[in-house]
Amino acid sequence: MIAVERITGLVLAGGRGTRMGSVDKGLQVFRGEPLVAHVLRRIEPQAGTILISANRHRERYEALGHVVVADVADGDAGPLAGLHAGLTACRTDFLFVVPCDAPLVPHDLVSRLVEAFDDEIALVVARTDNHLHPVFSLMRQTVLPDLAAYLASGNRAVHRWIERLPHREVSFDDERAFVNLNTLEELHAIENDSSAAS
Repeated sequence: MIAVERITGLVLAGGRGTRMGSVDKGLQVFRGEPLVAHVLRRIEPQAGTILISANRHRERYEALGHVVVADVADGDAGPLAGLHAGLTACRTDFLFVVPCDAPLVPHDLVSRLVEAFDDEIALVVARTDNHLHPVFSLMRQTVLPDLAAYLASGNRAVHRWIERLPHREVSFDDERAFVNLNTLEELHAIENDSSAAS
């Protein structure tokens, strides 16, 4: 079993938020708090250290009490740039990653991913019946050189990078727990849904 102290959590909050009007998605208000605050509350018990990947409003993210890292990869590398920054800053053996716009992320995400980890694999990723969720994953910190090489070759697709590595998928039943709120309409729909516990 992997001890919590050996795991760093990374919240990806560095995106451009283009489908939400180019706003900083992590700072959009959801049930009275920034989206990222909901995500942090759910994942803080699941890791020994937390990092936030953010390229804008650094001071506001730092005020949440965690180290903020910015992209260092060249070009528009999307989520993989944030992951690269997180792995570079990670000082533990393992890193797990979640996006800032998933306020219903499972409380048992990391424990379920840890259960599936063994010496034969580099990465474990969540899936539901309908989708693979590549930015809900747990990986060894030692995948950093492979990710750096993948980015240097001009590749940007998260799922294709995962496919390069020995990995395992873990099935979760609740599709909505992995919902990404990409538009303001999606945010308001979940916000007003009383069956979606925060």
